[in-house]
Amino acid sequence: MKILLINGSPKGKGSNSLKLAYSFLEGFKDGCARKGEDLSIEELHVASMKIGACKGCFACWKKTPGICCIKDDMQAVIEKQLEADLILWSFPLYYFNVPGILKNLIDRQLPMSLPFMSARQNGCGSGSHDARYDMEGKRHVLISTCGFYSADGNYDSVLRMFDHFLGKGNYTTIFCGQGELFRVKELSARTDEYLAEVKRAGSEYAMTGEISEKTDEILHTLLYPRDIFEKMADASWGISKTTGEKEPDDLVFTRQMAALYNKDAYDGKERVLEMHFTDLDHTYQIRLGKEGSEVVTDGRLSSTTRIDTPFTVWSAISRGEIGGAEALGKQMYTVSGDFSLMIDWDKFFESTAAVQEAEKKSQNTVEQKIPSMTTMLIPWITFWIAVSMNAKAGAVITLLVIAAVPLIMRKHELIIWDQLSMAAVAILSAAANITGNGDIPTNIGYLIFGLFWLLSCLTKEPLCAAYVKYNYGGERAHQNPLFMKTNGILAMAWGSLYVLTAIWTFLLRKAGLGNVLLLVNNLIPVWMGLFTVWFEKWYPAWMAGGKAGRRR
Repeated sequence: MKILLINGSPKGKGSNSLKLAYSFLEGFKDGCARKGEDLSIEELHVASMKIGACKGCFACWKKTPGICCIKDDMQAVIEKQLEADLILWSFPLYYFNVPGILKNLIDRQLPMSLPFMSARQNGCGSGSHDARYDMEGKRHVLISTCGFYSADGNYDSVLRMFDHFLGKGNYTTIFCGQGELFRVKELSARTDEYLAEVKRAGSEYAMTGEISEKTDEILHTLLYPRDIFEKMADASWGISKTTGEKEPDDLVFTRQMAALYNKDAYDGKERVLEMHFTDLDHTYQIRLGKEGSEVVTDGRLSSTTRIDTPFTVWSAISRGEIGGAEALGKQMYTVSGDFSLMIDWDKFFESTAAVQEAEKKSQNTVEQKIPSMTTMLIPWITFWIAVSMNAKAGAVITLLVIAAVPLIMRKHELIIWDQLSMAAVAILSAAANITGNGDIPTNIGYLIFGLFWLLSCLTKEPLCAAYVKYNYGGERAHQNPLFMKTNGILAMAWGSLYVLTAIWTFLLRKAGLGNVLLLVNNLIPVWMGLFTVWFEKWYPAWMAGGKAGRRR
């Protein structure tokens, strides 16, 4: 199959629409590969070609039938169109139609038609001219972006024009609003999602000759809601709406960041985020409230959260060149005040459209199984309680519970610490049942449990991190020094606690203080749990404020 891509953008290869066309082609290649079909692709970038305007002389009909009197690149374009099986028309919307250079190319297609009036009904217009060449079987796809928040209602004249010379319904379209966002690296997470759907559309088109209703619906989803997009678009011009004067780049950036605020995340608490760009010594405030966001430049508000950062660092984070959590862990910037805004950053600065898109995807994918610490704890807790009450009967109960754990926790993935815990508890339970003595096995259990926590600190992730990392981006959490340090400290603390528990349990039992032991072994884990809840909030905020760095 031969594909001809006609890029009609004056920006040439810098075209935003071309990004969509290339994604469509990637998917088309995949589809053809699955069908075992050979494929050749040729690109024509009109901006770098010499194609003059039609003179309206009709020499191509009268004097040199089928050949234009203008000697430029257009004759080669016609030849390549005749050879192609599929033609992709890629272009931006310019003043509600195609750019002028592409309109010249379209006008210059006149040699492809015969001069005689035709009664052929192609679904549009009151008259027609038959094609000079056999055009049956050729397929066409129109791919375009525009600067409005939506493509709907803005392509009327484009559609009417293509209806006339291709025939109504004889082509497929992918029209996308908010096209300028495809050049903004800071928004690549969202635009890449859309490009992935365009790629899917290309694959479907290669396989079936059309784009599925489901994919087409996603392609008609706004990249961002209208109010968010229009705020970003207005800010992108870099001039004040009130004075018309040029604004600093960091203020433009701050306005665009504020535009991304998701007011649906408002929880009844008004926040003021203060951005201090330390390398420029500029400070701006963003009020985050029920009705939306507002950028304040005179510092009149009292901040609830303050970020001190070089502008170069924050803009690199926004472009995805470095993770925000990773940069914070390396103290490339600091945070003071209410740290909860940082924890829930994605919730406050993620668009409704992106959230809806993620929800759609989640509905169409199998729910991912993630580990749960409950899986590891069930065998241990059952063992310590049941065997302490009755060694033989308690051991049997524990073994039955271990056998049922995979069924009870079937919605969660079993990881190494779950498997090691079940194996260790099963061996200790068997020992208790055989000997009829539960004291030594339970004491050894405390020691083994503590060693699990301590030894995990020597691996790539502390034991607790293996379970909670899914709340912090999964494997990406490994790149977050704050996350890793916090969990490393907690793992050391829990491991040390249970090693010490093994020691004092042995000593108190030997001293005949069983009642004291029961109280101690139940209260201290509860206290440690409360400490964990406090520490996992306090420590990241303390580190984010640069306290540790200043003390050193």
